[in-house]
Amino acid sequence: MMDTEALRTFVAIERAGGFSGAAEALGRSQPAISRRIALLEAELGAPLFERLPGGVVLSQAGRVLMPYAERVLAATQDAAEAMRALRAGDSGPVAIAAVGTLAGGGLTAALKRFAADFPRAKVSLRTATSAQVSDLVRRGEVTLGLRYFDDPSPDLACRALAPEALVVVCAPEHRLAGGRTASLRDLKAEAWLGFPPPAEGGEISAGALPALFRVRGVAEIALTAVDSLTAQKRLAEAGFGIALLPVNSVAEERARGSLAVIAVGDLEAANPVSLVTRRSGYVSPAAWALIARLASAS
Repeated sequence: MMDTEALRTFVAIERAGGFSGAAEALGRSQPAISRRIALLEAELGAPLFERLPGGVVLSQAGRVLMPYAERVLAATQDAAEAMRALRAGDSGPVAIAAVGTLAGGGLTAALKRFAADFPRAKVSLRTATSAQVSDLVRRGEVTLGLRYFDDPSPDLACRALAPEALVVVCAPEHRLAGGRTASLRDLKAEAWLGFPPPAEGGEISAGALPALFRVRGVAEIALTAVDSLTAQKRLAEAGFGIALLPVNSVAEERARGSLAVIAVGDLEAANPVSLVTRRSGYVSPAAWALIARLASAS
């Protein structure tokens, strides 16, 4: 019968792209890694990897095994978390993955309230794209995920949170700074700053701006792809373009006057935000308390 360490080794090799990287990640020797995989392959009667000059890739059998291996390891992690929570009461770790642009505003306020109510809980936060957030939750590496839009995966449960309101921002010197225009179409000739499209590995919400123009009959705009929210804000401040950004993310810049808003009469834009957990995963009492705080912020 397959043991969890063999599956852990198998998953580590795939994530590291090779046996040597997995050996380093797991703190074991490469011969030990190779032996464990050879025994697993012998047990299954099929090779799990194809050896290439630059590393290894999953074989057909490996691709079939991978989602089951990840579920087993996630369940093992759940068991460990449940035992820790049982011993620790209202303490213990709560791991969160969030899209970078969501790591502020309501999340910050909820975390502050949670820290005051659960001072012994240890919260860790990492940022990722929406797709990566779902993968981290699915693999059991984090308990909670905050991403844009729901994930249709049957392994995940999604809860709608307050949508992220968007506003058009520009440099204070822009001719429309602090003013109003009737329609987004009026801004079709502007130089726009935005995230790379999802097809190029960008965030799923990056398609919102072009879609908003298309429904208004504008097929194409001058859009410079910038993969950093901070960089978009700095470029907009310097007058290199205007951007459609989360209202919470530009509060500081608006307060100090380095960014201004252009009110658009026919624009009420927002990104749907979803809280993601693993459908069969263990959620500690402390994590449930944080979920309640995030929901109440909605």
